[in-house]
Amino acid sequence: MSGYAGKILRLNLTERRISTLETRKYESWVGGHGIGSAIFWELVRDKAISGFDPRNVVTIMTSPLTGTLAPAASGQTEVQGIGVQSYPIEWFTRSNFGGRFGGMLKFAGWDGIVIEGKANRPVWVDIRNGEVRIRDAGGLWGLDAWKTQEEIWRITGGEAGNARGWTELGDAGNGGRTTQKPAVLTIGPAGEHLCRVACLIHDAGNSSGQGGFGAVWGAKNLKAISVIGTGSIPVADPNALMESRLWAKKNYCFNQDESNDFRVVEAMTPQTFGYPTIPVVYWQRVKPSRPQACLGCHSGCRARNATGLGNESSSEETEIYAQFDLRRHAGMISKFVSSLLERSGQETFAFMASMITAKQTPAAYLATDLAQKYGINVFELLVGIPYLRDLHKLGILGPGKTIDCDLPFDKLGEFEFAEKLLHMIAYREGIGDDIAEGFFRAARKWGRLEEDLETGLLPYPQWGLPNRYDPRSQIEWGYGSVLGDRDINDHDFLLLFMVASIPFWARRNLPLTAEELVKKISEKLVPYEGDPLMLDYGTENIYSEHMVKLVAWHRYYTRFWKNSVLYCDVRFSDFVNTNTPDHRGITGEGEPRFLQAVTGKNLSFAEGIEIGRKIWNLDNAIWTLQGRHRDQVHFAEYIYRVPNAKIGAMLNTYSLPGREKGEWKFIPVNNRHLDRDKFEGWKTKFYEFSGWDQGTGWPKRKTLEALGLKMVADELERKSRLGKG
Repeated sequence: MSGYAGKILRLNLTERRISTLETRKYESWVGGHGIGSAIFWELVRDKAISGFDPRNVVTIMTSPLTGTLAPAASGQTEVQGIGVQSYPIEWFTRSNFGGRFGGMLKFAGWDGIVIEGKANRPVWVDIRNGEVRIRDAGGLWGLDAWKTQEEIWRITGGEAGNARGWTELGDAGNGGRTTQKPAVLTIGPAGEHLCRVACLIHDAGNSSGQGGFGAVWGAKNLKAISVIGTGSIPVADPNALMESRLWAKKNYCFNQDESNDFRVVEAMTPQTFGYPTIPVVYWQRVKPSRPQACLGCHSGCRARNATGLGNESSSEETEIYAQFDLRRHAGMISKFVSSLLERSGQETFAFMASMITAKQTPAAYLATDLAQKYGINVFELLVGIPYLRDLHKLGILGPGKTIDCDLPFDKLGEFEFAEKLLHMIAYREGIGDDIAEGFFRAARKWGRLEEDLETGLLPYPQWGLPNRYDPRSQIEWGYGSVLGDRDINDHDFLLLFMVASIPFWARRNLPLTAEELVKKISEKLVPYEGDPLMLDYGTENIYSEHMVKLVAWHRYYTRFWKNSVLYCDVRFSDFVNTNTPDHRGITGEGEPRFLQAVTGKNLSFAEGIEIGRKIWNLDNAIWTLQGRHRDQVHFAEYIYRVPNAKIGAMLNTYSLPGREKGEWKFIPVNNRHLDRDKFEGWKTKFYEFSGWDQGTGWPKRKTLEALGLKMVADELERKSRLGKG
């Protein structure tokens, strides 16, 4: 089994039992999410339990590419189980984090970890190669995420090791030592206090945010998992893997010798395999930091700063400051736009870089670090802090107000405000006890939910969760999220927006016309290739069968190539790449090429999409058993009532490809809302296309059996949840 360690660690915390599962049994699912869903289906008999229930099973999975030289696929790890963040049902969900944990797990001889039960007191798991111990965590409980890791490093170093900086490998390492530190995945105080917005933290800034898995671990009395490995991963064809990486670098990556060219600005465009990330650009131009990458990655989307603050956190985490001081942020945007309109070329680039780095002040980095230490999901804060600010401005929230709280809004934008808020959430003090349940549940408790969802004051479009991009504009994002379990966080089609927007901001010519762009992308959307109307974001087409195919393709592609093979969302997909003469990206050829080099299996891109369809159907079967019905699949009221008029509308630049009088153009897609009846009609088309019951949204037997999921169909039938037909 090239690419695999061959076994999966199974931990029963209730019985303190350690056992193994053979990876070969799940090899057809390939890795990551596919294996995680299969194991969850097998081990969790009652799928309708709460995420806090000890019977909830959490899986932590790698892929065959984890720990290898496969670019943008070596450092990702997939987390799954019943989360506690969504509403009204705590959905079976997923999250993901980067860094070195997955690689270290493979080096220790494990393809993944399965966590069952609940310990009777706090514990942590100590993995040193094949030696695994469930240890008492009394001395770790109460520590923040960073101090927990430091204490585990001290413990694993042993008395002699600490004096010399070694890590003791234990009996499994034949009494040996290594200078490597264990990779630790842990919770902070937020997880210990069962905050639904608690996440898992690895190293300084890698986090598994969505789903509230920090609280799930807290409910299991699991503080941390530490792993150190000194083994290796069998690769089918090492020469082919190295040659493939060099091929990708030569043909698809940015040439550093062209660093003075304006094209560096395109580093800000998401989903490009070969462009330098923003920390790389900072290092070259503004030099406040150096890039830091996940294990084996050719890129470097995280930063290590000269100040030592905010290290290894992504740009999204440091964006928290923009929400702590929106007034200052709004002024920055105004200055940013007006200045861009007066500049071009190198001046534009330098100004863009300086404006972004100016936003990331010490307050931003301090707030980021504190959120990581407490183990709080920053994405909730990015959306929730403006909600608190708006309620305060309306005179509803504050000392002695309807929603009584003592947050220092006069310090908004300073670290003092962030420190107060984060502490209140992590330790459930005052209003923090409500926010720890998530802003959606907090609004419900405050009696604000219906009104604020109707006006959009609380912009949570589905399942009680925020979205990174608005469903009224970025249609595939919204549709995919409401059909699934969470904000999809799959950026594949954002380039449709960025290709038009960045040149507009910089007053440059478009690199591709709308027609050229959709043609190049549609050619890669196998097995539905050759239908450019899948990428028509015009108001009428978003309810068509073409959009059905786009959303379906997106779910299949991400479920396999991203969530299971674990290609990084920041670097893949790569549909369009201006480093190539014909602007065609690596997607379609690169993904299977690296996988074949590692595993020796000739799995085509299209075959991967089909496995993704199988995984997507299995996940939907789990949601069906949790209680999902077609009637629940809808957006919050504001999506149907209120036009989207955010920053894109103010700049009149939120444009996506669409047709006007038969011609492709970049058309504005802001200032519109969805039509409820037309969306319901679109759902019917999607269910029919997917082979699901149109009245309930439940999978049909013939669909499941065609995918090799007969046992799933049998279980749905036993629970009277099988679709008709």
